[in-house]
Amino acid sequence: MKRRFKNLSKLFITALSISALVLTGCGKKDAGTTYPSKPMTFIAPGGAGGGWDGTIRTVAKVLKDTKLVDVPMPVTNKPGGGGGVALAYLQELKGDAQTITVYSPPLILINLNGSSKLSYKDVTPIARLITDYGAFVVKKGSKYKTIADVMDALKKDPKSVKIGGGSSAGSMDHIQFLMIAKAAGVKNLKEIDYLSFQEGGANAQLLGGHIDLLTTGLGDVAALLESGQLVGLAQTADERVGEGVLAEIPTCKESGIDAAFYNWRGLFGAPDMPEEALKYWEDTLAKMVETPEWDEAVKRNGWTKSFANSADFSAFLDKTNEEYKEIMAEIGLLK
Repeated sequence: MKRRFKNLSKLFITALSISALVLTGCGKKDAGTTYPSKPMTFIAPGGAGGGWDGTIRTVAKVLKDTKLVDVPMPVTNKPGGGGGVALAYLQELKGDAQTITVYSPPLILINLNGSSKLSYKDVTPIARLITDYGAFVVKKGSKYKTIADVMDALKKDPKSVKIGGGSSAGSMDHIQFLMIAKAAGVKNLKEIDYLSFQEGGANAQLLGGHIDLLTTGLGDVAALLESGQLVGLAQTADERVGEGVLAEIPTCKESGIDAAFYNWRGLFGAPDMPEEALKYWEDTLAKMVETPEWDEAVKRNGWTKSFANSADFSAFLDKTNEEYKEIMAEIGLLK
């Protein structure tokens, strides 16, 4: 009888030990030691084929190819409002650790131009990754052979050239063109016709002859430039970037327009993203940008590596917000 009781006691103690280990394991999991343990949601705030879409899909692919992250990272497109629709959606996910999005200057501009009450302060900066540059492109056979041709036409009649872009009016694609036009001496900037194609399809609109010029990101039209369907009139970097046909596109400065525009892109989490999750992604992205796979993607898209951790990225955003305020006020679009 005593022996049986002894055996039962041992079994009970063993069961308690196993339970303790299981509970301890779950505790560690909840604390983030195995984070991420379930699929992430990557959000592109614009339509398929745009700059945000291309950037976050490239990030997901490189993270998978390099085995830095082993959970699924599907990309969901939430276009609209120059990124405002996705920004509003993220407010519903306060404290969430499973959602990451990508943004660039429109995150600041849609607040400054009055399109949204929300701004970069309403998400969690994780890391700045790259700098892209603006590109002004026309379809093959266009009557506009140089960016100077476009500016000369606008000086004579600001409504003579139909401009299209993937961002909302008063946001990045629009603003980068107006900045260059202002530097070129074009007056009556508000009278220039700008058509927004936030759901995607801006390239098709240009190829179909519905607009005369597309203002976009250099990497967003790389394939169409390489195929010869589109022709690059100018890019907004200080000096030529990219390789092949991208490197053949003159800068605005080379074309006699003393101006440049930098399209930074970085990743953000939901408001109040847990510290453990922020730290994980900050560290993981720091490793990613040092891989050959990322170097190849940067080279292919004509991007420039410009990694900044969360703290430095936040400081950059504060500084950039003030700079954009001055730009927006200067061209009469600050609300």
